[in-house]
Amino acid sequence: MKLPEERSAGSQNAEAAAKINNKRGQITRRGFLGNLATAGIAATATPLFQPGATPIESPADIQTKIAAAEGTVAVSLKINGKEEHLQIEPRVTLLDALRENLGFFGTKKGCDHGQCGACTVHVNGRRVNSCLTFAIMHQEDEITTVEGLAKDGQLHPVQAAFLEHDAFQCGYCTSGQIMSAVAMLREPCEQDDAVIRECMSGNICRCGAYSNILAAVKSARRSA
Repeated sequence: MKLPEERSAGSQNAEAAAKINNKRGQITRRGFLGNLATAGIAATATPLFQPGATPIESPADIQTKIAAAEGTVAVSLKINGKEEHLQIEPRVTLLDALRENLGFFGTKKGCDHGQCGACTVHVNGRRVNSCLTFAIMHQEDEITTVEGLAKDGQLHPVQAAFLEHDAFQCGYCTSGQIMSAVAMLREPCEQDDAVIRECMSGNICRCGAYSNILAAVKSARRSA
């Protein structure tokens, strides 16, 4: 015995086929193909609208299942003053969590070995190479990225100084340079050029814009 939904689908197929047969003698090739397509769509689409049909999972449902996969843990991070909730593997670095999971692309992945400083962020006010620490370690910490420096539409003084002194070329290292320079404002670093260069030595500029970076840092420190 056919189920009601099967009879419904079959009747629709029969009606479509009848229309094709009635016009067999006068139908054009284009018309025939159009009717055939209509019949095919009716046959395949009908089960989707019948009671008891298997529901199609939404992207959100799929993402939820992936997020809850075995081996992941719930992690809450406070980024730029806002709570962010993740479901990630314990081995995910803070850098990858920021970029790949939360979309903070201002934090750059350079060497991924803690040598270039492009990934510098602030953790509780101190500069940290985010590629060398796990996200799960910072659930109670205040994390600041370069996106969180500007306030009320106004650039941070260090950001403004970098623009004023043209302290970048390709710009890839710039966010890390700025984050280190901002942290220096709170560190016991003297005003001498050699000392400033030493305090900024963890940030590499492959374009060689060091003289302009030094000028920007000195300017920001004077106005701080």
